[in-house]
Amino acid sequence: MLVHQLIQQGTPSAVAFHTLTKVTYAELREKFSAYRDFFYAQGIRAGENVGLFSRNSAEFVYCYMALSSLGAITVPMNFQLTPREVAYIVKDAQMIRVVTMEKLDIELELRQYEYRTEVKQLVIPEFEELLTKTAFEPAPSFDSVIADTSACVIIYTSGTTGNPKGAILTHQNLISNVQAFGAALPPASSVDNILCVLPMYHSFAWTCAVLYPLSLGASITILEAFAPKETIAAIKDTGVTIVFGVPPIYNYLTRLGAADDLTNVKTFVSGGAALPQKIAEQFQEKFGTPILEGYGLSEASPVVALNPYQKTKFCSIGRPLPGVKVKIVNSKGETLPPGDIGELVVQGPNVMKGYYNLPLETSRALRNSWLHTGDIAYQDMEGYLFIVDRLKDMIIINGENVYPREIEELLYTLSGVIEAAVIGVPDPLRGEAARAYIVMDPDHEFDRKAIRDFLQPRLAAYKVPKDILSVDALPKNKTGKIMKRLLREQVCAERGQVQTG
Repeated sequence: MLVHQLIQQGTPSAVAFHTLTKVTYAELREKFSAYRDFFYAQGIRAGENVGLFSRNSAEFVYCYMALSSLGAITVPMNFQLTPREVAYIVKDAQMIRVVTMEKLDIELELRQYEYRTEVKQLVIPEFEELLTKTAFEPAPSFDSVIADTSACVIIYTSGTTGNPKGAILTHQNLISNVQAFGAALPPASSVDNILCVLPMYHSFAWTCAVLYPLSLGASITILEAFAPKETIAAIKDTGVTIVFGVPPIYNYLTRLGAADDLTNVKTFVSGGAALPQKIAEQFQEKFGTPILEGYGLSEASPVVALNPYQKTKFCSIGRPLPGVKVKIVNSKGETLPPGDIGELVVQGPNVMKGYYNLPLETSRALRNSWLHTGDIAYQDMEGYLFIVDRLKDMIIINGENVYPREIEELLYTLSGVIEAAVIGVPDPLRGEAARAYIVMDPDHEFDRKAIRDFLQPRLAAYKVPKDILSVDALPKNKTGKIMKRLLREQVCAERGQVQTG
């Protein structure tokens, strides 16, 4: 099956999207046809990389599916990016067209990148109005010539180190991941209603909150962005039964939602970042339903593992999806036994073809047909996986490996701590030292000494953060993942100021 063929699964009269208005599957298919005819008339052809810049909307889906059906490759972009960052992706993906909800001011940045190719912007509201007046010639079908191994999308990673890289995912990558993910979830059907509040440009939202419900012929409640009260109201008003979220969303729902607000929801899944045990426990206590924590990365389409709904384990990302293989390996690539800590590597039909025009980076990530995730993990005797930390986030203090997540989990158990992040900072004596950033509940006072006194009997002395800072908020990307890179950059900037002063 090809990705765009998923829109044929729903019965014509069934609701495909709950947005400001309801969109049936018949209307979805009509819009899809109109968009693909328009795109074909604009000259979009198979193999072309086409940018897609939009917030969550039905139009995002129409565009993506129409481009897919023409054999084009969609390049969804984070709508929070600056013109310079957008221009980098446009240049890197060698685009000649970008479909956008609003005109992008990127000409100057493209010239600075010495990208001389003219980039045409197809502005959705403008051609939507045109489509109400003009019918374009029907575009031919390419379904018989698009292979399931053909590239469907290029997803640019967040660029935590260096420039972002474009992971090439095929139709087979995405469809296999949808099927395996669905098999691991509690049973669902066309009567279900799935919340899509995570950004569609991100692989977690696209695979789980868009492609998966389309594969069922189910409904999707589309929200442009997460706002606690509005999200709770939408869940109740539209009858959402399945929620995909990130830890901060579940944190907000637990703190602000009433016990009966989510009674219609039967399945909650968390991904995008580690789910602190405290949040998981408080959520389950309040709403009576466990959160199924999972794990994935863009390079794996993205889901790799999920907690079985029959038996979940706190702090675990669960077991590998059906058809997905995992190993824990040491620095030599040797497989480690259960309980031993090493790098998590993945193999399966969901693993990307490679990075766009980056053969060296591709060879580093895909070694001996295994995707190296860069995550440190272990697997228990029952096959459950536990992420210890990111390889790049590990702190080395006096030669000892310190995993920030261990410290963060303890901090989350403290009364009044809403969020916590721990990074390594340069230390002249020990090489590195741990620094903790804490967001406190407004009703609780920040007491550095009390926090240190709490940590000292529970951690080896070298693991206790040298600095504990109170902040109003932690930097996050749109999926809710705390951006430790920005905290480290802030430290570097502070040191630079000290050195020059």
